[in-house]
Amino acid sequence: MDTANVRWPDSLWAAVTPPGPGLPELVGTAEADVIVIGGGFTGLSTALHLRETGVDVAIVEAMEPGWGASGRNNGQVIPTLSRPDPDDIVAKHGAAGQRFVALLRDSASTLFNIARRYQIQAEQEQAGWIQPVHSPGRIKIAERRVRQWSKLGAPVELLSREQTRQMLGSDAWFGGFWNRSGGHINPLALSRGLARVVLERGGRIYTRSPAIGFERRNERWIVRTEKGEISGRALIVATNAYTGEFSKSLMPAIAHEVMPVLSWQMATQPLSETARQTIIPGRQAMSDTHGELYFARYDARNRLVTGGAVIGPGNKPERLKTIVAERLQRLWPQIGPVEFDYVWNGYVGMTTDFLPRIHRLGPDAYGWTGCNGRAVALSIALGDELSKAVRGIPEKDLALPFSDPVPIVAHGLLRWLAPLMLMVYRRRDAREIA
Repeated sequence: MDTANVRWPDSLWAAVTPPGPGLPELVGTAEADVIVIGGGFTGLSTALHLRETGVDVAIVEAMEPGWGASGRNNGQVIPTLSRPDPDDIVAKHGAAGQRFVALLRDSASTLFNIARRYQIQAEQEQAGWIQPVHSPGRIKIAERRVRQWSKLGAPVELLSREQTRQMLGSDAWFGGFWNRSGGHINPLALSRGLARVVLERGGRIYTRSPAIGFERRNERWIVRTEKGEISGRALIVATNAYTGEFSKSLMPAIAHEVMPVLSWQMATQPLSETARQTIIPGRQAMSDTHGELYFARYDARNRLVTGGAVIGPGNKPERLKTIVAERLQRLWPQIGPVEFDYVWNGYVGMTTDFLPRIHRLGPDAYGWTGCNGRAVALSIALGDELSKAVRGIPEKDLALPFSDPVPIVAHGLLRWLAPLMLMVYRRRDAREIA
């Protein structure tokens, strides 16, 4: 990738978000107490929490803050994982899993509270998040999630089919549940806002400086880029799905334990006020139970921000416009003709069991990957936990369920085949569950 001239995607967020600050490259040698590789949500949140405790921190970013998934996603703030529920997480990770579930439960409120505290203007709306079910049998999924999250004090509520119809303005779903703490943001604006706060508090951010490797030398971590290197007592690696995209030698074991999958996002032209009042009138974020996910939320200009998936040759953006326009008209007949002004994509880091991977990388070194499409709230919350880890907080007090990296066998082949999973999801989506 050409890092000298940063090219932003033709996204809604890049079009409407004020530019970020001018930032230097890493040239020559530098030092910091903590080095963070990656200037997305996790890296920026980690740096912010470190600066709030007086720790000297420097971020080394391959492009610009928010250039990767943190500035390209749909912006839904969801305080759950995509498939594993609380009991699954605790069964896998025990006491650390219990702490992680508590972190996840509060993760949406954590994000919105940070935006308020630091006066970050990210078009944030804490209007809630709805997960409707797309078949009658799948109401069992909603019932299970409400049961488990309610026991933990999450602000969740089961929705009947009629309640879902009223909240979404559509007869397409059969009930569901919602979490009042969720909502949506402009993710690029949040990224740039966090970068501003880090800089105002004395942190450093080096950009257009892809890390090509790191090593332990004389009790210090050394991170190398093409034009320089930086040493630090501690290290955080926060590169997620983009871990192997700039340097294959950065962390191959971790790069190969997640599957980078392209996620397509789209923004309609602004809806009429009449349509907006009947389509998700409460302005909640929505993503349903399809494997081929149906999702939507409004931006501040009343565009419906949604997306889809497509496989095969041809002009994918144009094909998606047709597919998703027909879907929106099927879900909401009152929407009328649908035109899209923006279509863009970015990588999502998928794991085989839809659980994130959190690792110790050595003395005072940590990293995580595997967002599985739920990184917005989780990344901000994990930044605080990772900052605690490098400050020496005992592991028993951290919401970090550690594991060892386990690369996916035949990763290169499976990455090439991964888009074909869409056909599997479509078959599963069409089947009722018992």
